Amino acid sequence: MTDHHGSFVWYELMTSDTKAAEAFYKTVIGWDAADSGMPGVEYTLFSTNGTRVAGLMTVPPEAAAMGARPAWIGYIGCNDVDAVAAEIKMAGGRIMREPDDIPGIGRFAVAADPQGAVFCLFKGQGEPPEMPPMNTPGLIAWRELNAGDGPSAFDFYAGLFGWRKGQAMDMGPAGVYQIYGKGDVDFGGITTKMPEAPMPYWLYYINVADIEATHGRIGSNGGKVLHGPMEVPGGMWIVQGQDPQGAMFAVVGPKV
Repeated sequence: MTDHHGSFVWYELMTSDTKAAEAFYKTVIGWDAADSGMPGVEYTLFSTNGTRVAGLMTVPPEAAAMGARPAWIGYIGCNDVDAVAAEIKMAGGRIMREPDDIPGIGRFAVAADPQGAVFCLFKGQGEPPEMPPMNTPGLIAWRELNAGDGPSAFDFYAGLFGWRKGQAMDMGPAGVYQIYGKGDVDFGGITTKMPEAPMPYWLYYINVADIEATHGRIGSNGGKVLHGPMEVPGGMWIVQGQDPQGAMFAVVGPKV
């Protein structure tokens, strides 16, 4: 059985208007969307060419009461949700929703690292399906943490999940961009957030086939471009943006 401890295994958009968000991502990214079919639960599944990519749901009332706004959240696989949740507390993080079961699916918890960035823990029932190559359009291929302090944030996650350091890039005034991963796979980058960002946050990059066409669709469908297009190492280009409900997301792809 594959060891998924420390790997990103799922993504979820919690938003204020699920129908509008569904229409936006179907048009901008090209995802398909379908109801999950779970009894008594309004949960939409985004997919690309039959591969499930992410979920879509309304921000839960209890989270909204705590000030939660529309946002993407990543699920990190772990061998024991309860044990890792306890480790998070010991390391200075918070458990925002205690470990709980999703019947027939797995066990999860919602957490925040010591600097406030939110993520989920997950242990599924059974082996997840094999994913297409990482550069497939529509897949989430890069996970970037804009931390309050990049080095200490890396230490927190490395202690929990065994992440290792990859290449470190000096970004000048923006500080060091530390690539991280596990084994021979790079998952993303960790950096210290810019001063104007109100709090630390995770940002997820979706592969697209044509960065310029996607860039145009963001604005023409009610979204907002925050940064880019900007070329990054490897000859790819990125755009960072917000969907119409305010959730931040990013795309990465070539200029065609």
